Amino acid sequence: MRKFSVVVTEKMLPSISDKLQERCHVREWDRTDPIPRELLLKWLADAEGLFCSGDVQVDDELLSCAPKLRVIVKSAVGYDNIDIEACTRRGIPVGYTPGVLVEATADLTFGLLLTVARRLHEGWDRVRAGKWENNTEIPFGIDLYGKKLGIVGMGQIGAAVAKRAQASGMIVLYTNRRRRRDEEKIQATYVKLDKLLEESDFVVVLTPLTKETRGMFGAEQFSKMKRTAYFINAAPGAIVDTDSLVQALKDGQIAYAALDVTDPEPLPPDHPLLTLPNVFITPHMGSATIETRNRMALLAVDNLLAGLEGKRLPTCVNESVNYSSETD
Repeated sequence: MRKFSVVVTEKMLPSISDKLQERCHVREWDRTDPIPRELLLKWLADAEGLFCSGDVQVDDELLSCAPKLRVIVKSAVGYDNIDIEACTRRGIPVGYTPGVLVEATADLTFGLLLTVARRLHEGWDRVRAGKWENNTEIPFGIDLYGKKLGIVGMGQIGAAVAKRAQASGMIVLYTNRRRRRDEEKIQATYVKLDKLLEESDFVVVLTPLTKETRGMFGAEQFSKMKRTAYFINAAPGAIVDTDSLVQALKDGQIAYAALDVTDPEPLPPDHPLLTLPNVFITPHMGSATIETRNRMALLAVDNLLAGLEGKRLPTCVNESVNYSSETD
């Protein structure tokens, strides 16, 4: 059986390494720093498959250096680093991993909300600093029960976050590109974005990054929120204008922010966000559980092998070129 030539731009998990190397000759970049662009282009000269990480820009330049490339996959639900139109023009299907990270990301998102609402991280900081002296000077948070949660982007993850919020007695509003037909099932009320911002005690962003959503949260949007509102972002960092967020937090336009993503990412050590007392940031951990990352990696490998074998990818971004050569 012929082995395929594949480039992997991140260290492979043990769960996929054997499976991939059984069918492929693999060139793997197993360091933590991004693969040098020049080296990647050299590796891609005879590659048939690319398993890429988020720090690799897949654009016309890269594709022109990979004339044998038949499939590109990413172990993630987001793919804003890949020029989908350029791949489609060349007939290259792009695989991604939706669905399998829903519950883990919803847990992390609601965990951010709960952490800042009850100021759990500040309490831990006091304990570590030896300042646990009495119960009058501990950080006081706010109740979740009866508060309004506004979800921007009510997809699978949004619906999963809504369930967690409702279990805490919260009232859920949402806005979306399209109003959901199962509102009764998800027990959430559709409103326009401005109304959601004006009424919500917590605003959670879970919308994909598109041309329309890039920078959608700026000074205007923060000015419409309650001064007591909490802002939580677990969607791509570029959806938020970072300078506007910094200013809103400094001015007390909003009360608090909890972020699993930032723009830029990672943040430089001297970034203004890191100097503010009313922000909590985690290092893009939405899908970071052992079980979920393994499921994502296995689905990415299934996509990769399907594309190399001329079969349909189980989960494909550009369905117009996701076809089986066996039936053509």
